[in-house]
Amino acid sequence: MKPLQLSADTAVELSKRLNVPLEQLMHMPRHILIQKLVELESEQSKSSSAEDTSSQDK
Repeated sequence: MKPLQLSADTAVELSKRLNVPLEQLMHMPRHILIQKLVELESEQSKSSSAEDTSSQDK
Protein backbone atom coordinates (compact mmCIF):
# COMPACT_ATOMS: atom_id res chain seq x y z
CA MET A 1 0.00 0.00 0.00
CA LYS A 2 1.42 3.39 -0.95
CA PRO A 3 1.29 6.35 1.46
CA LEU A 4 -1.63 8.76 1.32
CA GLN A 5 -1.18 11.58 -1.13
CA LEU A 6 -1.67 14.62 1.08
CA SER A 7 0.03 17.98 1.01
CA ALA A 8 2.52 18.60 3.81
CA ASP A 9 0.31 21.24 5.42
CA THR A 10 -2.76 19.00 5.33
CA ALA A 11 -0.85 16.06 6.77
CA VAL A 12 0.52 18.13 9.66
CA GLU A 13 -2.91 19.62 10.43
CA LEU A 14 -4.62 16.21 10.38
CA SER A 15 -1.88 14.74 12.53
CA LYS A 16 -2.47 17.43 15.16
CA ARG A 17 -6.26 17.22 15.07
CA LEU A 18 -6.35 13.42 15.23
CA ASN A 19 -3.51 13.17 17.77
CA VAL A 20 -1.70 10.68 15.54
CA PRO A 21 2.01 10.72 14.68
CA LEU A 22 2.65 12.03 11.18
CA GLU A 23 4.33 8.80 10.04
CA GLN A 24 1.37 6.75 11.23
CA LEU A 25 -1.07 9.08 9.49
CA MET A 26 0.73 8.83 6.16
CA HIS A 27 0.60 5.01 6.21
CA MET A 28 -2.94 4.77 7.58
CA PRO A 29 -5.41 2.98 5.32
CA ARG A 30 -7.75 5.41 3.60
CA HIS A 31 -10.94 3.91 5.07
CA ILE A 32 -9.62 4.25 8.63
CA LEU A 33 -8.61 7.87 8.01
CA ILE A 34 -12.08 8.64 6.68
CA GLN A 35 -13.66 6.96 9.71
CA LYS A 36 -11.51 9.05 12.08
CA LEU A 37 -12.42 12.24 10.21
CA VAL A 38 -16.12 11.42 10.49
CA GLU A 39 -15.73 10.81 14.24
CA LEU A 40 -13.84 14.10 14.63
CA GLU A 41 -16.53 15.98 12.71
CA SER A 42 -19.33 14.46 14.78
CA GLU A 43 -17.54 15.39 18.02
CA GLN A 44 -17.07 18.95 16.80
CA SER A 45 -20.70 19.27 15.74
CA LYS A 46 -21.87 17.95 19.12
CA SER A 47 -19.66 20.41 21.00
CA SER A 48 -20.71 23.33 18.81
CA SER A 49 -24.41 22.47 19.19
CA ALA A 50 -23.93 22.21 22.96
CA GLU A 51 -22.29 25.65 22.96
CA ASP A 52 -25.14 27.06 20.85
CA THR A 53 -27.69 25.65 23.27
CA SER A 54 -25.90 27.02 26.34
CA SER A 55 -25.55 30.47 24.76
CA GLN A 56 -29.26 30.52 23.87
CA ASP A 57 -30.20 29.68 27.48
CA LYS A 58 -28.46 32.80 28.79
